[in-house]
Amino acid sequence: MDGANPNIGEDRPVIRQLDEAAINRIAAGEVVERPASAVKELVENALDAGARRITVDYADGGKTLIRVADDGCGMSAEELPLALARHATSKIDGSDLLDIHTFGFRGEALPSLGAVGRLTIASRAPGSAGVEMTVEGGQTRGTRPAALNGGTTVTLRDLFYATPARLKFLRTDRAEAQAIADVIRRLAMAEPYVSFVLRDASGTGAPREILRTEAEQGELFDALQARLGRILGREFAENALPIDAVREGLRLKGYAALPTYSRGAAVAQFLFVNGRPVRDKLLTGALRAAYFDFLSRDRHPAAALFVECDPRLVDVNVHPAKSEVRFRDPGLARGLIVSALRHALAEAGHRASTTVSTATLGAIQPQPEVGRVYQMDRPRPGPMPAPSAPGFAETAQVWGRIEETPEVVEDETPADYPLGTARGQVHENYILAQTADGMVIVDQHAAHERLVYEKLKRQMAENGVTSQALLIPEIVELSASDCARLLATADDLARFGLVIEAFGSAAVAVRETPALLGQVDARALLLDVLDELADAGQSNAVQARVEAILSRVACHGSIRSGRRMRAEEMNALLREMEATPHSGQCNHGRPTYVELKLADIERLFGRR
Repeated sequence: MDGANPNIGEDRPVIRQLDEAAINRIAAGEVVERPASAVKELVENALDAGARRITVDYADGGKTLIRVADDGCGMSAEELPLALARHATSKIDGSDLLDIHTFGFRGEALPSLGAVGRLTIASRAPGSAGVEMTVEGGQTRGTRPAALNGGTTVTLRDLFYATPARLKFLRTDRAEAQAIADVIRRLAMAEPYVSFVLRDASGTGAPREILRTEAEQGELFDALQARLGRILGREFAENALPIDAVREGLRLKGYAALPTYSRGAAVAQFLFVNGRPVRDKLLTGALRAAYFDFLSRDRHPAAALFVECDPRLVDVNVHPAKSEVRFRDPGLARGLIVSALRHALAEAGHRASTTVSTATLGAIQPQPEVGRVYQMDRPRPGPMPAPSAPGFAETAQVWGRIEETPEVVEDETPADYPLGTARGQVHENYILAQTADGMVIVDQHAAHERLVYEKLKRQMAENGVTSQALLIPEIVELSASDCARLLATADDLARFGLVIEAFGSAAVAVRETPALLGQVDARALLLDVLDELADAGQSNAVQARVEAILSRVACHGSIRSGRRMRAEEMNALLREMEATPHSGQCNHGRPTYVELKLADIERLFGRR
């Protein structure tokens, strides 16, 4: 070639050592993304120091002020300068980077914050005098005496003043303040025995208290439930199921909400590994998989789950902010979450969330009359309808779709059963039942749809999914890596009627497909499976399609709206609901019944 390479200049690039200030600013770019990142690092340091009370103040979304005060073990005059040096820490000795029992371990947070802001640390260890030290833009000042009772107070002012370009990428003060509050809430969930106070010190007045959680008392599960109730609200605590499961060295504990207590976005999902808040695709995918049969795609479960294990079974050093983890056995962690949650949901039986009843009561609250309406101005009542025949309407077809329908007990009383005894049917769709302390309104179609669906699923689990062999196997060409990923899950796919085998190095042959699906676009189905495998490590695409067909069959095979039912039919439906797991919600996650307590009903009529 005649022309010179335009990418090579006349002067050869020279490798040079960056100065300490530049190194710290680069490290700060990885560790401190926004004010909430700084708060997270400082609060985690306080927790590692054994603090039992932590107070956080911020101003202007944390851009001008972040102050974290704790009552931890503190630092002496000799230790404080070392704490501001890079990669200096008291939490590990460097011999084993997997045996980590603390939040922090890299020794990067404090020097990184001092490199991009004005950082002041005042600390006092037991038996020592208080000492203070300041770092501005990476320049360290000497130590000086400080008046402090104990613990440590870290004050960070003018974050990113040394790197002003970073300020342009921050969001509004309100958005940054919300991010700080989210960090404190997550850490408060992880440490129920620690008191947290969060205050907004913006402006000239007294700081405005945003969050206060006092240290909880009692056993761990009671303390955790109380803390979650304070942070996530009383409704979550009332509608959450306790989770406690162990498998091969991993323990899962926490609380997961009923399917009828779902959210429109994944904003109420809190996951922790060895007490560390994480946002991990593996764990969120497992949570989604555990609920996928109970919620529609536009609804998301609510849960606070804590995975505990030997630190050597999980690597927390895979992300600069330590927000992601990597398990030595990802399948074990995922399987533990899915099985534990599904077992808890099955144990809940027919239970539905209390928010359903609350919403119902709110909908039927009498509205105050606006203005004065005189008798002459009231609308004249129409003719009275003809009285209907007493008792329940007879039907020509006896309901017998649910197996082992219990016989009607003549002397049934409402106290005998959780869902009470049927007293009537309105609009040929809703069953009214009287319980010992209230009443239940059941959507007969939605309830029976769930019962038939669960029956079909049991039959499928016992007998397997019937597959249909293709006369001519369909060959689907894929990359070698995609073929290997699919073939690794061939046994799981075969359980649901999709049988594949290798066809050369860059293709698979589809031999059989699920009979329920009818004619199948094999390539599109395999691509869906691959997408789920890439995203979550495991695919439910085939199972979801098969169960969607079962759900459709259940819908068409269940009691239709508009059908009149006899008393024994309605009571049989109620008894089957009580005996069937997940009957509190239909196949789409909507409630199948509403329970109203007698005290609430009497309050509606002013009797209390």
